[in-house]
Amino acid sequence: MRSRKPILLVEDDEVDQMTIQRALKEIHVTNRLDIVRNGEEALAFLRDPAQDRPGIILLDLNMPRMNGVEFLRAVKADTALRGIPVIVLTSSREEQDRVESFNLSVAGYMVKPVDYRQFVEVVRTIDLYWTLSELPE
Repeated sequence: MRSRKPILLVEDDEVDQMTIQRALKEIHVTNRLDIVRNGEEALAFLRDPAQDRPGIILLDLNMPRMNGVEFLRAVKADTALRGIPVIVLTSSREEQDRVESFNLSVAGYMVKPVDYRQFVEVVRTIDLYWTLSELPE
């Protein structure tokens, strides 16, 4: 991802974390990847002045303690955080999850494929979006 800003991955599943890391490496994304396991950890990370602000957030929806939709509500209500692009990367194919995510201004909604090659293509698509988008600084 061509911005030098880090990527924040909000994902509780360690296998999915490793798959995303592997896919990013395979498509030569060199941005630092920060990983947190749920929405509460993500909010604490984003509000910590010692942490670099991510250029994009990759968000799972199904997580313990604070799920992705609850996290989105909190981020979009926070004027300091609402401008960070969020792409939902989830296993949920539920229409309600898609509707609610877009109502909360996500930049995209991607369903995690089971097949690794297809997963890499999803990550490549996210990279292309982030590379081509004219995001505010």
